[in-house]
Amino acid sequence: MPRTRRAPHLSFPCIFREARKMRTHPALAFLLLFVIASGASENASTSRGCGLDLLPQYVSLCDLDTIWGIVVEAVAGAGALITLLLMLILLVRLPFIKDKEKKDPVGLHFLFLLGTLGLFGLTFAFIIREDETICAVRRFLWGVLFALCFSCLLSQAWRVRRLVRHGKSPSGWQLAGAALCLMLVQVIIAIEWLVLTVLRDAKPACAYEPMDFVMALIYDMVLLVAALGLALCTLCGKFRKWKQNGACVLVTAFLSALIWVAWMTMYLFGNAELRQGDAWGDPTLAITLVASGWVFVIFHAIPEVHCTILPAPQENTPNYFDTSQPRMRETAFEEDAQLQRTYMENKAFSMDEHNAALRTAGFRNGSLGNRPSAPFRSNVYQPTEMAVVLNGGTVSIRRGCSGGKPK
Repeated sequence: MPRTRRAPHLSFPCIFREARKMRTHPALAFLLLFVIASGASENASTSRGCGLDLLPQYVSLCDLDTIWGIVVEAVAGAGALITLLLMLILLVRLPFIKDKEKKDPVGLHFLFLLGTLGLFGLTFAFIIREDETICAVRRFLWGVLFALCFSCLLSQAWRVRRLVRHGKSPSGWQLAGAALCLMLVQVIIAIEWLVLTVLRDAKPACAYEPMDFVMALIYDMVLLVAALGLALCTLCGKFRKWKQNGACVLVTAFLSALIWVAWMTMYLFGNAELRQGDAWGDPTLAITLVASGWVFVIFHAIPEVHCTILPAPQENTPNYFDTSQPRMRETAFEEDAQLQRTYMENKAFSMDEHNAALRTAGFRNGSLGNRPSAPFRSNVYQPTEMAVVLNGGTVSIRRGCSGGKPK
């Protein structure tokens, strides 16, 4: 009788392990294909230098293919850090500022630094991709921040002009109030422009012509020209120690005017002539913001903060290099040196002492006797005639009719 072959007995765990071995290789292959496909899609959708989770509108902040965005944001970030450092220094040193003329404009300096910090921050709004919100922020803050900075420059020029001519500046609240009131005019202009173009006409916030953008900034140009003209007046006055502050305001306003002429020429005409109107519009405005911010920091903020925190010279300290003032002796001459002879002051010399001295010396009726003794010479003030007689000369001393002073 033939034997029948029995099937091998397999337990359930063995069957599971065998099935898992059979499925391992297809799973690994599927996973590898998924990784390759995701990497390909990443290279196709993201820019070089940016991560996976970055939104498309922020690609210009890290895109290595458009290097201008990275350079501008680095320079703007450095300017923002320096501005924050200046504000911190001014805040820490505020309790130690004792001079009233230096403590009054501290609020104005804070407003100016705040406006400069806003310019550096607004630079990032021109680097990222525009949308309705970003365009509204650009159109509103550009004119307002520049109006704040130019208003502070105008108030500072007013302060320095008063110091140079009269030696006294306006109070701190007057300076800060004037700057804020001048800025509010541009705030009203920017709000009205947005309301009329976006809300009433139902136009997109990004749909505006370059000429409309520049026309909305006419008030800023007026403030800049006024600051430049008033800064010129600070160079004339009798209090010369404040003229260096006026020179800083003048240089800052002049360089700002040059920057504004350059960017408006490029923005209105240069980009169109080069056929790069849409591509170079945002870089032109971003570079303008960074350049203006650095001019404000280097030529105005740093000198003013340094002048404010610098301690005033003590009034009692003698200035040995000032030849206009008489040189005073610090210690008494009698304490440092022992004189062999002491002389009485001129006011102590009287006619009685003079007559007694003449009688002692033998000057009776014009006759010349012996020379005076040493005690007489050392204790009595000797006029010019007496000195000549003691040296052996002959001096005729005539008295008046009333027996007054010798002539």
